[in-house]
Amino acid sequence: MTDSNPERPAAQKPFRRLLLTGAAGNLGQQLRGALAAWADVVRVTDIAPLGDVADHEEASIVDLADEAAVHALLEGVDAVIHLGGISVEAPFEDLLEANIRGLYNLYSAAQKQGVKRIVYASSNHAVGFHPTTSVLDADAPLRPDSLYGVTKCFGESLSRYYFDRFGLETVCLRIGSSFEQPKNPRMLVTYLSFRDFIELVRCSLFTNRVGHAIVYGVSDNRTKWVDNTRAAFLGFRPQDSSIEFEHLFPVTAPTAELDDPTQHFQGGPFVLAGPMEPKR
Repeated sequence: MTDSNPERPAAQKPFRRLLLTGAAGNLGQQLRGALAAWADVVRVTDIAPLGDVADHEEASIVDLADEAAVHALLEGVDAVIHLGGISVEAPFEDLLEANIRGLYNLYSAAQKQGVKRIVYASSNHAVGFHPTTSVLDADAPLRPDSLYGVTKCFGESLSRYYFDRFGLETVCLRIGSSFEQPKNPRMLVTYLSFRDFIELVRCSLFTNRVGHAIVYGVSDNRTKWVDNTRAAFLGFRPQDSSIEFEHLFPVTAPTAELDDPTQHFQGGPFVLAGPMEPKR
């Protein structure tokens, strides 16, 4: 995983060049500062403006659906943190370009360029149609709660194929809700602090061998819908919890709306976000 070029002076940083896609997004902005300590050069990309570019960064605006541009983007890269693409429900045509075609372009280019590892931002919405009474591990059946969730299932399957066929390792991060603080009661369960997110990425990059791994991105919250035992070899130990935010959402007695799917399934509002198909 690290640079073994004998002509290169002894490095203080483990990686020569890391690629961060989706660098202008919520989590990309949180991660950029941390990556400076991990790599000599951090190549940052997005389709949105990237803001100020640090001395150690190489910045480029690239549409992941542009095959040639993506192949150029992967040149000289040791590992990839892939946060790019659409992160909410959207029309299928948009998801197709960003989350399916774009992801294929990324993996195809990574394999051809000899990249050894990708940290892939999957989502808890790949399994969002499991009920809130279930505790899920990495072997839980895929049950996407939206077309967005379907694209994340595709990403997990594509990354599995590239590991089995070419040995390209991937850690799939089924990220919950990573914001400054939870925005609703559901996020008290799915909350992932920025600090824990950065640590999760660090563990995913620095663990010696990962194969094809799935880990849930959540902090040490009081209520748990997921079990990361099968990914314990990554060494991820969340330090934060949504407990400090519980006062924002006072506990109430169960409501009479027992059939509300947003309350019944782990995906919350996403289970109703997809398009209604017209009847024939």
